Amino acid sequence: MSALPASDSQLNTNSIAATSPPVEAASTTSHPPPHKPDPTVESNASKRRLSAAATSSAAELASLKIRLSQALRQFPDFPSPGILFEDILPIFADPSLHEALVRALELHVSQAYAKPDVVVGLEARGFLFGPSLALRLGASFVPVRKKGKLPGPCETAGYQKEYGEDFFQMQSDGVKSGQKVLVVDDIIATGGSAAAAGSLVKKLGGTLLGYVFILELDFLQGRAKLDAPVYTLLSSQEKKA
Repeated sequence: MSALPASDSQLNTNSIAATSPPVEAASTTSHPPPHKPDPTVESNASKRRLSAAATSSAAELASLKIRLSQALRQFPDFPSPGILFEDILPIFADPSLHEALVRALELHVSQAYAKPDVVVGLEARGFLFGPSLALRLGASFVPVRKKGKLPGPCETAGYQKEYGEDFFQMQSDGVKSGQKVLVVDDIIATGGSAAAAGSLVKKLGGTLLGYVFILELDFLQGRAKLDAPVYTLLSSQEKKA
């Protein structure tokens, strides 16, 4: 009697076993450790990025200054003969110029100072842009007003004007001890009112970072009265350009 043929499943199994390649043992070849970045190279790259960012910010600030300077209006013999009055109000009449002003001040402050905790604005034109700048910087805004205009406990500081003495006040809880403070106003003339605001900041225990103005009457040398860095956004040369 002849042997019976193998079943189909047996043939397929034998065929696979005959044709499958042998399984290789796991490779024991070692791989090099992952590459670690050179800290010196990383540091240099970081410096280059910071330098490029600073250059870009400087160019943006210069462009914004030109726009803002061109928006000013001049009124001769106001408020008295011989005075050329620089009118900043057209800046606030145009939303794009208003934004340009706040951006320009933001760029300067972020480059020149530690981040302020408080922006102090002087009555009355410091109120025009002080709150917007404070919001952009993530700081609180505190007003300095003429005596008798603020409710509650206040600190008071006097300053000399051309026709006598005047007084500024700040609410006693406006600035807390150790807070970093920036004082802003539209223009620096004799510097008396700004100096009074700075003295109020110090009375309350604040750290005065500096003073920021849009314009300056250079011939009055008001910055000589101020005991912290002074910055004027639009210089006399830029106004003539």
